[in-house]
Amino acid sequence: MIIVKDLKRYYGTGATIVKALDGISFEIKKKEFVAIMGASGSGKTTLLRILALLDDATSGEYTIRGLEVFSLPEAERSYYRLTQVGYVFQDYALMNEMSAAENVYVLSMMEGKSKKESYGTALEALDKVGLRDKPDRVPDELSGGEKQRVAIARAISKKPDILFADEPCANLDTNNSKQVLEVFKELNEKFGQTIVMVTHELWHTKYVDRVITLEDGKIVGDERKKRFRKVHIKEEL
Repeated sequence: MIIVKDLKRYYGTGATIVKALDGISFEIKKKEFVAIMGASGSGKTTLLRILALLDDATSGEYTIRGLEVFSLPEAERSYYRLTQVGYVFQDYALMNEMSAAENVYVLSMMEGKSKKESYGTALEALDKVGLRDKPDRVPDELSGGEKQRVAIARAISKKPDILFADEPCANLDTNNSKQVLEVFKELNEKFGQTIVMVTHELWHTKYVDRVITLEDGKIVGDERKKRFRKVHIKEEL
């Protein structure tokens, strides 16, 4: 599904050049749940942002389901990012004056869909994350874990090919973190959602199929976990 070859992201020039990513190559199959780990400054968030088309690479190849996304014109990349990729931020990125449902369906409205259709899609997404009964709650009326679940619902409402999550539990306590990770696990196992998640917590890895570890912009580990399901291997790229 995802193929990355010799991906590089450099900042600066000459003696001050910083190699945030230094020649990374890997593949991710459909329905995998992958954690990207590494120390601060290892390049994991830079990698995620490039995969989610939020940042540009210096060089390298990147294909999603056979589509060479780096070769797309900017307008087409933006449209692909809006319609085919879901992204969950650390800090929820919710609009406080909007309800949970409104935070979810605002992107559909921006695409020109009707309010009725968008609201129905929002309820479906909220149901998947266990918040079907709270569509009218504003963020201040929700716990930290519930806010992040609204953010996940927003990201999956478009039924994206891939869901990217940048340390989604960074601002949550252990109990709320478990709730969010259980949501990811269910999305992956029940609905077949491909998920790529940046995390720095080792205990989070029990929820995933595979752990890719970065150090100084290079891959230093790539381990498949025990819960990895053989059916994944049979999926086409």
